[in-house]
This record gives sequence, structure tokens and C-alpha cells, in this order.
Amino acid sequence: MRKYCSLLSVLPLITAFNVQSETLYSAWNLEWLSNTPSEQFSSSQRSSDDYQSLQRHFESMQSDVVAFQEVNDKQALRKVIGNDYTIYMSQRAKSSNSRHQFDDINQYTGFAVNKGVPVKDMPDLKLDGNRNSKLRFASYVVIEPDGKQPVHALSVHLKARCSGAFNGSKSCKTLKEQGQHLNKWILEREKLGDAYIILGDFNHNMVYRGDWLWKEITQGSKAELATQKTRALCKVKSRNNPSRTHQFRSLIDHIIVSHQLDYQKPKQDVYPVDDVLKYQLSDHCPVSMSLN
Repeated sequence: MRKYCSLLSVLPLITAFNVQSETLYSAWNLEWLSNTPSEQFSSSQRSSDDYQSLQRHFESMQSDVVAFQEVNDKQALRKVIGNDYTIYMSQRAKSSNSRHQFDDINQYTGFAVNKGVPVKDMPDLKLDGNRNSKLRFASYVVIEPDGKQPVHALSVHLKARCSGAFNGSKSCKTLKEQGQHLNKWILEREKLGDAYIILGDFNHNMVYRGDWLWKEITQGSKAELATQKTRALCKVKSRNNPSRTHQFRSLIDHIIVSHQLDYQKPKQDVYPVDDVLKYQLSDHCPVSMSLN
């Protein structure tokens, strides 16, 4: 009986430890999220009801770490995530980096991290060779920097208009260069024995066998594509007919992890169809994954 009672007293501690030992990571492109909407981009024009719908979806995700893309300012992001998260915006958003900013509206990357999770903010990883580039800065943080296994994390938003085969276009050449920068960062992490995760909008379907961008990013490394078998279930509002939905056939939002990490297969956090048709949400559904 004493052994039984002792076991009962320990079980809550075991349960608490198991809950705390898992960290839920999400990647979410929020499509021109801005507190100062632009007339040029209609998707940036959101009502309070739109924000409330986005907030409900965020709360249902229960993420600890969100790698976000296409966010113009912290004020807009607060309307979605509330006050229990610390926001780490790309350094491109700083006033000292005005030469890297557009005058009207910007698409910044960054992280929103539950305030209970320790974080070390790191300098951005620049993915573009242009000195005055106004895009493609990967936000960089270290999760649990003083823990037994710190995780180096990047939030990325890569070049669009080269989602399939390499065709020699300017967009594909730019995307290839960005892949090379990511590869250099991965190899540096592996050389130092660092665990890492790269999340975000790659604007490219990397799940095809022998995909050229996947080879470019991971050449000479042990990186794994966690989203290799993640199903594309996201439905968004059709651009041609706002009263109908459109379902993407493949993923362009991905999660890359280092080989030593223990993770569960990522899944898309799909929007309720009624909300898709009624509100201005995003043309990307979040992708989420637990790290043990």
C-alpha cells in the first residue's frame, strides 16, 4: 500500500514533466498583417471581426513558438496572439535599418514565443546578396539557450514564383542563392553540434524526390524534412471567387530539423470553412510540430 501511495504521489510530477518536455512549434504566414493597412494590398485590410477569428484560430493551436511571416508591426500581431507571448521581430524592422524597408507596408519575419520559454535573440541571417535588400531576412533565435539541448531556430520567407523545377529565371536564381545561404548556416550548426529547426514559407514544394532546392539547402548535411509526409489540407478563400474556397495541392510551408531532434510529424492547422468564407484570414494555414 505504501508503494502504491508513493506511486500516486509521483504521477502528477511525471505528467507535469511530460507536458513541459514537449515544445509545440508552428510556422504561420499571416498575409500582409498590418495595423496600418495598405490600399495596394486588399488582404491587409482587416476588421475587428477578422482579427477575432485569427485570434480564435491561434488559441486553438496552443503553440509555444510561432515562426511568423508577412507581419508589418507588433501592434497587429498582438491582436492575434495576445499579451502572453514575447515578440522577436526581424532586425530589418528596426528604425536603424530604414534602407531595408518599404515606405508603405513590409513583410517581416520573426518569432512569437510563450513568455514561459527562455529565448536568446540572435542577429538575422541575411539571405540576399544585395546590400540594400528589402526582403528575405531570416529571423534567428535560440530556444532554451541554457538548457540541455538549445534549439537554434530560423523563421524564413523565401523567394516566390519558383515553386517547382528550376528554370533559370531570376526568381529561381534568387531562390537558389537563398538555399545556399541556408545550407551554409546548417553546416555551421552541425559543425558546432547545435540542434536546429528552420520553419516558414519556402514558396516551394520540396517533397518531390530529388527536389533541387532541398538538395541546395541540405547538401553535405544530415538535415531532415519534417514535413515530407504532411498532407496539404489547407482551404483558403478563392481569389477568383470569394464565395468559394480553394485547396492547395501541395505544401510550400515547411519545417526542417536537425537529425538529433525527436519530433512528431507536423500537421496543418486548417481554418474552419465558414471562417474562411466570412473573414479575411490568410492564404496560408499554420503548420505545427511537437519537439520532445
